[in-house]
Amino acid sequence: MRLTVSTWNINSVRLRIDQVLRFLAEDRPDVLCLQETKCPDDAFPLKALRGSGYEHVVFAGQKGYNGVAILSRFPLLSRDVMGFCERADARHISAVLGPEAGAAAGIVLHDFYVPAGGDVPDPALNPKFAHKLGFLDELRVWGGRRVSGPAILVGDLNVAPLEHDVWSHKQLLDVVSHTPVETERLETLRGEAGWIDTARLLTPQPEKIYTWWSYRSPDWASANKGRRLDHAWVSPDLAACVRAVTVSRHTRAWERPSDHVPVTLTIEL
Repeated sequence: MRLTVSTWNINSVRLRIDQVLRFLAEDRPDVLCLQETKCPDDAFPLKALRGSGYEHVVFAGQKGYNGVAILSRFPLLSRDVMGFCERADARHISAVLGPEAGAAAGIVLHDFYVPAGGDVPDPALNPKFAHKLGFLDELRVWGGRRVSGPAILVGDLNVAPLEHDVWSHKQLLDVVSHTPVETERLETLRGEAGWIDTARLLTPQPEKIYTWWSYRSPDWASANKGRRLDHAWVSPDLAACVRAVTVSRHTRAWERPSDHVPVTLTIEL
């Protein structure tokens, strides 16, 4: 059985519902995990998404900020939300694929939106950066060790951890998302829990991989100053099942795009 799981920071699911529906129609992933939906639960566009063939949807949102959702072609057995840093700010949701998913039944899906961290990489001067580091520390404590059995962790982790995950390692060492204090935290927590970074499993360095291009760049495509902020990890028991990781760069050129693009993990079970 082939299972495809996409992750996309959509930067407002209501503003970009047409882009979501277009991606679902054209790419047809089995599961789509969204971040930064910026939508309270009572305004989530559930009808439109179910009408596109994704009848099984779980979400956690709030007005104007953050927000995560999982859309699935297969039934989902549960909905769980974790809070971090003593905040209920809709940055995580998880669900389990039901028996109808066949060989994929029982896989736990985790969808995360890690804080961006602001612009100043000093926790003493920037509360947003302090929050980001605290979030990563708590994520390390969790680590996924509570999960028994196969699991997939995706999301906008807001860290480009490796040298070739950014357009210029040297120029971005002091830029939030690629500072050593962030990259070391993310790689440590991933390694301790045994999560496999699927993009780099299939495409090792030094090949560049980007999933985000800033709105501030007047010509993002030609400048190509990207970062790999969006990730798809699997538990060790799924590592041998990984077949592809696809970055849908073309969606960055769509009308009113998100600054992130979908990343799709394909596994065979």
